[in-house]
Amino acid sequence: MKNRALTLITACTIGALALTACGSGGGSSSGGPVTLKLVAADYGDKAGNSSKAYWDDVAQRFTAANPTIKVDVQVINWNDIDKQVKTMIQSGNEPDVLQTGGYADKVADKLLYRADEVLSTGTRANIIDTFATAGQVDGVQYGIPFVSSARAFFYNKALFAQAGITEAPKTWDDVKKDAQLIKAKVPGVTPYGLPLGPEEAQGESLIWELGNKGGLTDDSGNYTLNSPANVETFQWLKANLVDPGLTYANPASTDRKTAFADFGAGRTAMLNGHPSLIQMAADGKVDYGVAAIPGKDGALKSTLGVADWTMAFKKNGHQAEIKQFLDFAYSKENTLKFDELYNLMPVTEDTLKEMTSSGKHKDLEPFFALLPRAAFYPLGKTSWDTVSAEIKKSVGTAVKEDPAKVLGDLQSKAKAAADDK
Repeated sequence: MKNRALTLITACTIGALALTACGSGGGSSSGGPVTLKLVAADYGDKAGNSSKAYWDDVAQRFTAANPTIKVDVQVINWNDIDKQVKTMIQSGNEPDVLQTGGYADKVADKLLYRADEVLSTGTRANIIDTFATAGQVDGVQYGIPFVSSARAFFYNKALFAQAGITEAPKTWDDVKKDAQLIKAKVPGVTPYGLPLGPEEAQGESLIWELGNKGGLTDDSGNYTLNSPANVETFQWLKANLVDPGLTYANPASTDRKTAFADFGAGRTAMLNGHPSLIQMAADGKVDYGVAAIPGKDGALKSTLGVADWTMAFKKNGHQAEIKQFLDFAYSKENTLKFDELYNLMPVTEDTLKEMTSSGKHKDLEPFFALLPRAAFYPLGKTSWDTVSAEIKKSVGTAVKEDPAKVLGDLQSKAKAAADDK
């Protein structure tokens, strides 16, 4: 979600709260007027669909119902929001509510309220369990999800038909067999799009690792980047897709945006994707199908989930007012409007029920089914941003070089990062 799933709407809501004004003009919780400062990411791609219009409307309606609480809305583009928020924090001007991509570093600095301090019992109960858990640090929830995304398997029905393939693959061996048929019968097409470039290598690699019962951490939260299952996963990719020329010649330099564009243009037969690929396929007039992601021994029952987050800062002392605002912002009326505005996935039970029963979102139904069982990055680890950056830089080389060495080097860096936090 810059199509971030994963992530936006909740973050935006909290962001609005987070920017409570500082200083003598901010008011207090003693009954006088209070101004909450909300800082939120912009999910629009042009002035006409900027998220500012959405948050201004939410803020105006909230103040109409709560005249002593105003909300100062600041919406910042995704490229600049983290940098600007860092400056705000360093200068002592924390917002009251912030919506952005991550929260764990702010928990480590003891800047945030717990979720149970700024959400009513009803609002907390309405958040889908997997997302609430993903917002935890050491078993305590601080991150409040607002919008999400999930990954599923996309395939080009016309290219499959040309190759004589009648159904989506369910296992890795099926993927290999189908890719071989496509290479033989549909020249000029990339059979499988494997993007392991720096844009989102951590996502594609984790999807494949999950397919072999691997992953990024063990049950105790320790990094396991070079586990036997993960090494085996990359050995399979190298031997069965990369070396035989069934995917890009150099996955380590191929970004997701390239793979998505190729699928949307009919140049790639199958790949893992998120809901934004639906519109790209429609624009390219690609007759596509969506299925569960193939695993080593069968289709996965869970998938990678991504979310954007909202968080509430303690500095200005507006806990009660933030709680009122967040309960309002997380109402079905508001979350549904935001999700439908940007074609994003919900993180609350009532909005999920509405979107799955209304009949207006048939294209998202495969993703809706996967959401409650989604697996997430180890977002609660303060070292994750550092480790994720290292994975993005080098995990793609594991399908060209020795997987055990590449993943071993990454594991050493991950352990060092974790020890340093």
